[in-house]
Amino acid sequence: MTLTRVLTALVLIPIVIAIVLFTPTWAVALATGIITILALREYFALGDAIGHRAYRVWTIFSAAALLYFQWLNAANSLGSDHFHSLGWHIIGEPLSPAFVFFLFVLGMTCLTLWTRRPLVESLPAAGFSSSALLLIAFPLSFAVRLHGLPRLGPGLLLFALAITWAADTTAYFVGRAIGKHPLAPHISPKKTWEGSIGSMIGTLVVAYGFSNWIHIPLHHLLIMAALGNIAGQMGDLFESACKRSAGVKDSGGLLPGHGGILDRIDALILCLPVIWYYLVLLNPSL
Repeated sequence: MTLTRVLTALVLIPIVIAIVLFTPTWAVALATGIITILALREYFALGDAIGHRAYRVWTIFSAAALLYFQWLNAANSLGSDHFHSLGWHIIGEPLSPAFVFFLFVLGMTCLTLWTRRPLVESLPAAGFSSSALLLIAFPLSFAVRLHGLPRLGPGLLLFALAITWAADTTAYFVGRAIGKHPLAPHISPKKTWEGSIGSMIGTLVVAYGFSNWIHIPLHHLLIMAALGNIAGQMGDLFESACKRSAGVKDSGGLLPGHGGILDRIDALILCLPVIWYYLVLLNPSL
């Protein structure tokens, strides 16, 4: 299992790095869209396991629209001529993701009123569809916003990915080597406090290494790494709780040694927005 896990990572990580560093933001948005759709399909399967059928097509369409609007905002921050040629503005501002949420609710209302599903399924379907958009598609869309930041965007997105990879790797190996004290035994019995502390140390080491490349004050990078690590561990535990609720070990089997897409990106679900809002709110000399 460990060898398979390592080999899968060795194949995927260079591909992800190449996309982040050497392709434009629209390509990153497209790649994020593919990952989001695969993750949503796995999340829908978890819902099916507990008898909650989502409005799959409408939720996926709304997720794609959300990513598109996030790309529009990223293009606007870069002064893209294409963005300005679209003419999509509200009082001089680009359409925000909030508009997608409004359309999503409007569409779900129509589906509820005119669907042939039994009415007893209406509330579970609406609730599970909403949770899919809010808990998976919306947080992942911040990968596009990070990449679209002027000058430092690709480096900051890679920073978010790298601290997540470091956290996951060090938590796994430290936990296997010396883990004795369960972190959250009712959710994930194999996760330990030792692994959690190891993941934090690994994250901070990677953040220190990035200080030689991303010209943001070191203390800001370390704070972002620490907050991202905590958020990532919370996202990991949340996904474990969802799987336990559905009675499955992995969200899927697409990635050998890792499980499904959700198993691989669960930490990013909270890490990406945390780093984005840290940058937006504190503006650490970007």
